[in-house]
Amino acid sequence: MTTRSPWHVPGAKHFAYPPLFDPEQGTTVREPLGEGAGWWAGAPSCIYDPGDRKFYLYYRLRKPRELGRGVDCRIAASDDGLVFEDVWRATKEQLNTQSMEKSAVVRGPDGRWRIYLSFVDTDGRWCIELCEADTIDGFDVTQRTRILDADKCRAEGVKDPCVYNVGGLWAMIASYAPTPDAVADDVRDVMHATGDVYNTGTTKSLTGLATSEDGLTWDWHGAVLTPPDEGWDQYCTRIGSILYMPPVFVGFYDGSASVEDNYEEKPGICLSTDLHSWCRVTKSGPFVLSPHAQKTIRYIEVVQREDALYYYYEYTRPDGSHELRANRVPL
Repeated sequence: MTTRSPWHVPGAKHFAYPPLFDPEQGTTVREPLGEGAGWWAGAPSCIYDPGDRKFYLYYRLRKPRELGRGVDCRIAASDDGLVFEDVWRATKEQLNTQSMEKSAVVRGPDGRWRIYLSFVDTDGRWCIELCEADTIDGFDVTQRTRILDADKCRAEGVKDPCVYNVGGLWAMIASYAPTPDAVADDVRDVMHATGDVYNTGTTKSLTGLATSEDGLTWDWHGAVLTPPDEGWDQYCTRIGSILYMPPVFVGFYDGSASVEDNYEEKPGICLSTDLHSWCRVTKSGPFVLSPHAQKTIRYIEVVQREDALYYYYEYTRPDGSHELRANRVPL
C-alpha cells in the first residue's frame, strides 16, 4: 500500500472524510500506445449521467514529443465505471494543434452535451474552446467557440478545465501560467518555442477559477491555488478535480518541485469552502505514489455515486509510460 492518508488523526473529530484509494489495486482502463517515457494514456475527465445510467470518460493519448505529443482524445462509455467502450474521438489534425490535453464533458441546462476542449492554439499558447452536441458521440470539433485563452486570462496559457454546476452557477477550475512581471524578448521566445510554456521554467503552473451563468460566457477570477515558496509543490499546484464533502470542497491537485518534474507530477489534497480560496492539506509531500519509475500519479478525477467513489488517474508503469487506471472505493 502506497497511500498516506492525511485524514487519520487519532482522537480528532473528522469532517469531510473521503476514502482514498490504493493505486496498486487499480484496474487498467486504457494502456498507452507505446512503451517508455512520453507514452501516456490519461488526463481523464469523467461524468455519471443519471439519464443514460452510464459513466462517460474523456481521456487523451500522447506520444513522445518527437512523435507528436497529444495526438488523440476520446470519450468512452461504461455501465459500471470500470470497463469502457470508446464512442467518440478527435485527432490533433482535426483540431489543427500541436497537442491536446485534459478536457471536460458536461450536460448543459438544455440537456445538450458540452465538451470544453484544451489544446495548443496556433500561436503556441494553450486555450480552451467549447463544442456542443445533441448526443455524446456527436461532437464536431470543427464547430468550436472560444471560452478562455491566454489574453483573456492575462497569462501565457490556460488549459485542463474542470467544469461543475454549483447551485446553478457554473464554475471552471483550470490550470494557467501567469505572465511574469518582467519578460525579456529572448525569454518570451523561449516561452512558446515548444508549444508548451509549462515545460520551460519561465513561469509556474497555478490553478485559476472562472464562473458563468450559462456555461457559455465566462468571467475569469484569477489564481485560487498558487505554488508555495518552497516544498515538493513549489512549481506546480494544478487542481484536477473537486469533490463536495460538506462542509467543504476537497480538491485533488498535481504538484511538482521544479520544471524537471513537469509531466511527472505527484498528487496532493487541498480544501475550500467557496472555490475561491484553497488550503493545501498535503504540505509535507504527496499522499500517494506509484511504486514504479518516476512514481507518478497525476490527473486524479473523482466521481461520487451513492455507494462509492470512482477514482481515475494516470499511473507510471515500470517502463516509465503512463496508463489510465480506475479504483472503485466503497463509501
